[in-house]
Parts: sequence; structure tokens; C-alpha cells
Amino acid sequence: QVQLVETGGGLVQPGASLRLSCAASGPTSSSYTMGWFRQAPGKEREFVAVLRSGDGNRYYADSVKGRFTISRDNAKKTAYLQMNNLIPEDTAVYYCTFHNSRLISSALRGGQHYNYWGQGTQVTVSS
Repeated sequence: QVQLVETGGGLVQPGASLRLSCAASGPTSSSYTMGWFRQAPGKEREFVAVLRSGDGNRYYADSVKGRFTISRDNAKKTAYLQMNNLIPEDTAVYYCTFHNSRLISSALRGGQHYNYWGQGTQVTVSS
């Protein structure tokens, strides 16, 4: 069973930055898809950013493109989400997710395709 632990959330003002971390443990595959989704109060969970092993491609939601950057340290089995220029609309619980294979492009943005989820970390952007 893969376990994911997110850290790094908090309360920040608009324009600030945060970096989320997601540490994976357990039987993770060398072929994987890993990333972040978020859920704001009263809204459905939405795709934020993912990356795949092998090709190193990164995929972003339009709403965060140019502001967020996803990366991974393979040695530490940890993924990161660097969030810059945060806006109030980024307020949500952010969930790390992992799939033990490389998902095809058409499936990357669908949360139902992922095997494992973290417990979530709260990000609040408010003045």
C-alpha cells in the first residue's frame, strides 16, 4: 500500500508563495504518474498539476499555469508543488495523488484514475 503525506500548507496573503511537499512510501513503481488536485469549499475536486515518469512531461490546469511548478525528487520519492503569486481563488485543500503507472494523456486530469491519495493540506489565501 502506497502512503502519501502532504506538508507545507498554510495561511498566506495574496501574492505570496508556498511550497507543498508530498512524500511517498511503500511499493511505488518506477513508472508512475504523480501530482496534485484541490477542492475548495462547496466545489468539486479539480485537477491542478501532474507529472509522469519517463518523459518528464508536466501538465497544469489553465488556472495555475505560469504560477505553479510541479517537480519530483526521485531519490526522496517526494513531489513538490511550488505555488507563486497566490490568489484567493487558490484557497482549497490540496491533495497529493499517485498512480503506479504512466497514465495516458487523456486520463491525467481525471481523479478517478489514480490509485492513492494523501490526507490533504489546507492552503488559504486571504488578506
